[in-house]
Amino acid sequence: MRHVPWWREALAPPALAFQFLTAVPLPLAVPAQSHHLGRALALFPLVGAALGLALAGLDRILRLALPISVATVLLLLAITLLTGGLHLDGLMDTCDGLFGGRTAERRLEIMRDSRVGSFGVLGGALQLLLKYVTLVALPAEMRGPSLVGALIAARWAMAGAIWGFPYARPRGLGASFKAGVSLPGVSVATILALAGMWLALGWLGLALLALAAGVTLVTGWLITQRLGGLTGDGYGAIGEIVEGALLITLVALLGKGPRG
Repeated sequence: MRHVPWWREALAPPALAFQFLTAVPLPLAVPAQSHHLGRALALFPLVGAALGLALAGLDRILRLALPISVATVLLLLAITLLTGGLHLDGLMDTCDGLFGGRTAERRLEIMRDSRVGSFGVLGGALQLLLKYVTLVALPAEMRGPSLVGALIAARWAMAGAIWGFPYARPRGLGASFKAGVSLPGVSVATILALAGMWLALGWLGLALLALAAGVTLVTGWLITQRLGGLTGDGYGAIGEIVEGALLITLVALLGKGPRG
């Protein structure tokens, strides 16, 4: 067995976390055994924070020259490019699988199909529309903190889902994460998420993290009932659903303009 330099071992968790959650190219080869993936899971909230801060900064720049509606569309384009649409694709595949088969085996087979069905298109379109209208409805000064909080909570929710629910397939990248996950790793992820949510939104952020936990439990349970467990697509779907739920809640509490 070839010896792995210590610095590659040290850089493996953050590099793998970014590779799993984003499409940002990293010119670095690191080991990717189950224990490396388990440690990477502990850093998921940090990836969410990095994405959120990048988007918040871009949002401020875009709004200097563009109407908020145009800036929001470009913001959604940016997050899609930064993540490679991975989680949105997971939501779409999960929608197709959950509503398109009569047995768990058939649903999992549908989710493997690279083609997108009508349920997937509808789910993806509604998710993008939801993000657009909620971001536009938020006060301008709260868009940045809300983005940071929603992305931290969504990545923490994915870590919790990997730990808390069975994996539906015997093989796959998600199965490797599941094999390496541990309570200490999830605890570190939770501590990082709590700190990030507090810095972004204060006490409201901590309440939103509790909401994210509830949404994760309910969504993970519903998917498990239909599939016998979660998959990589299911993790992405949970992340997207948590993001949407938190943005809706933020609009309900902080939204601008008349209601009715």
